[in-house]
Amino acid sequence: MTQIPWWRGAVIYQIYPRSFLDANGDGVGDLPGIIERLDYVASLGVDAIWISPFFTSPMADFGYDIADHRDVDPLFGTLADFDRLLAKAHALGLKVMIDQVFSHTSIEHAWFRESRQDRTNPKADWYVWADPREDGTPPNNWMSIFGGVAWQWEPRREQYFLHNFLADQPDLDFHNPAVQQATLDYVRFWLDRGVDGFRLDSINFCFHDKQLRDNPAKPLEKRLGRGFSTDNPYAYQYHYYNNTQPENLPFIERLRGLLDEYPGAVSLGEISAEDSLATTAEYTAPGRLHMGYSFELLVKDYSAAYIRDTVSRLEATMTEGWPCWAISNHDVERAVTRWGGHPAQPRLARLLVAVLCSLRGSICLYQGEELGLGEADVPFEALQDPYGITFWPNFKGRDGCRTPMPWLDAPLAGFTSGAPWLPIPQEHQASAVAVQEHDPHSVLNAFRQFLAWRRTMPTLLLGDIRFLDTAEPVLMFERLHGDETLLLAFNLSAEATQVALPEGEWHALHVPGPDAGQANGATLNLPAQAMYCARRA
Repeated sequence: MTQIPWWRGAVIYQIYPRSFLDANGDGVGDLPGIIERLDYVASLGVDAIWISPFFTSPMADFGYDIADHRDVDPLFGTLADFDRLLAKAHALGLKVMIDQVFSHTSIEHAWFRESRQDRTNPKADWYVWADPREDGTPPNNWMSIFGGVAWQWEPRREQYFLHNFLADQPDLDFHNPAVQQATLDYVRFWLDRGVDGFRLDSINFCFHDKQLRDNPAKPLEKRLGRGFSTDNPYAYQYHYYNNTQPENLPFIERLRGLLDEYPGAVSLGEISAEDSLATTAEYTAPGRLHMGYSFELLVKDYSAAYIRDTVSRLEATMTEGWPCWAISNHDVERAVTRWGGHPAQPRLARLLVAVLCSLRGSICLYQGEELGLGEADVPFEALQDPYGITFWPNFKGRDGCRTPMPWLDAPLAGFTSGAPWLPIPQEHQASAVAVQEHDPHSVLNAFRQFLAWRRTMPTLLLGDIRFLDTAEPVLMFERLHGDETLLLAFNLSAEATQVALPEGEWHALHVPGPDAGQANGATLNLPAQAMYCARRA
């Protein structure tokens, strides 16, 4: 019998280290803090953790600007701490995935410090450098996601360098084979250390158009934000040339070849492209990434039609790859607020976990989702995120989803003994782990119960998915595996509703966690934000 790879159908729990637990009292979470709470993570019933960047960094973008790919920033601990974390996680049966940021480095990286000196040094062609136009302006019209033009002047070279994100994050030139090899070398460093896989940040941004052609303008009605808002100048263009280039595919195949040398090692690509679903399908074809996910469910639209259409479109194009779905992460407003408003509704939080974990694919859950945490309201004077500071007040940045984990119902929430790097809202303290642990009806215990039940359902872990056409607010689909067909229906609204059951004989299953609907003959009664699951007889 063929062994099913561990990552198929896996639940991956994202840890944002700055905000998980601070073990040394400096107000910032760290690796020893993660070690201290790994038993808690294992108790959730997840399969793996993904740790956001903890590498050496000046923290302009909180670790996504890496200055040394092979070391731990002192803010987070040491390499020895990471080794201890890895050993404990493995002892608890948890796989460990870490972030990798290929497309750019920190401006403080040794490679860039050398590259910017002149045009003849050994690293001179490791980054994307370009001459100005005759009038001194940047070489083309490319924009940065974080606001403004994507080019920064370097007087020593009398050239511009490309930055798709902050000016502190210069883009590497992947057209240079030496850059590709250096990237694979540091990936091997972590594989040799024992990590089980990588979440690949902005993986479609590695290559740029060699000819530096202008991106065409995008009409107003097409300006949909995915990881950026529609009032961001970045939304004004079709990004045909500054990312998602064909040369990226052979590099991804080289990366897969390296991963295949390490049994069980896995890659999960974050993909934000003009057609993220098509690119995800392309990037997860055989011999490429194991899994891909996009921002397509990290949006405001929470209608049954939108979810059905999004997942169906990926299913139609991804004939051989494996999807991964997320509705929250460190970059977007928390889902329970985004889709349910203030204050955060525990009933909705219980339902959202069930909806997400019933889709075909692997799942990324973000720390605090298991507590039903809503988005924190961070005042401007407490903001840390440069993205939010630039676009305030229209876009408040990403700090609202990054506030510290509440462990205790206490002023510092058991997160730190110092001054926390972001404020901890009072309503989060009331939802602390210690408060929810002993409440059988808490979001936390519903989360654990649902994940434990899901583990016993091979059809949910591995089966196909077939959507049924239902009117709002009901999302309904079947999951099929072997001889089993499961029917799942979700009422996405805060009002009770009814829907016709599909033809056939159905046996209702007890699903722990969310509120439950009930069949009455051919009619399914769904209370507010409830689900129903049945097996075809």
